[in-house]
Order: sequence, then C-alpha cells, then structure tokens
Amino acid sequence: MSEAADRARVGELLGREPQAQFVVVVRHPSGDPVVIRNAAFLDDGTPMPTHYWLVDPGLLRAISRIEADGGVKAAQAEVDVAELEAAHARYAADRDESIRPGYLGPRPSGGIGGTRQGVKCLHAHYAYLLAGGSDPVGDWVQRHLETEGSTA
Repeated sequence: MSEAADRARVGELLGREPQAQFVVVVRHPSGDPVVIRNAAFLDDGTPMPTHYWLVDPGLLRAISRIEADGGVKAAQAEVDVAELEAAHARYAADRDESIRPGYLGPRPSGGIGGTRQGVKCLHAHYAYLLAGGSDPVGDWVQRHLETEGSTA
C-alpha cells in the first residue's frame, strides 16, 4: 500500500484521522494494517508514549474480551516482574531512538503504553510483541488468544 492508502485505511480502522506520523510495521497477508509504529510526537508536538499501536479490529475485540475478564490484573500477577521491567525499558529505548539528538522539549515517557511499571493495556503489549519486541505480557496475551482461537 502507498503511504496515502495506509493513512486512509488506518484512519478508517481508528475511526478518526491519525494524529501522528506512523508506519505500518505488521500487516495481514491481505496487506491490511495490523500494527503501526507511531512517531514519538503527535503532529501538534505533544509527546506520544504509545510507540506501537494495534489497529486490527478482530484482535482489538478479542483482547478487549480478555481485559474485560480481568486480563490486566491476571497478566501482571503471572509475569515475571524483572522481565516486565526489562520490556518497558526496551520499548522506551526503541521509542526514544526516534527522537532527534539534542531535543530539549517535553518527551514521551514510560514504557509500553506509557506505563512506568506494571501492566496498563494488553493491546499495547500485544502490538509490541507482534512488531518484534520481547514482551512477557505480549506472550501472555498470545497464549490466551490461542486458547480462544483468536490469533492473527
């Protein structure tokens, strides 16, 4: 897909115009976007902590069901704290690499989904995993999706 086609399709999937520059980093075999990698700042300069964003509607629904069933608390209780902290650090470092050297303004902070510790959003963890990140919560989500037959 072209950049313009990606922007239009992601806008459809989000239900609004994207507010930051992004690239599609994971696609369905059909070419439809699954995960986007956002710029570190919105178009208006606001820091954007969520570097990887899940846009696939089927996965969003399936993960929302897991969250509604207490998945955030369950994932946090079941994953190794040190592994989760390391995943947050890797995510933040990956995002921060896209910020130009010497930038002195407000910066995005936190790790996965802007969280400094623990688990905030299973969607963000799974997006990071699909984009190639090492994330114990993303792995946890993957196992639960496989159990209910909802993997990408």
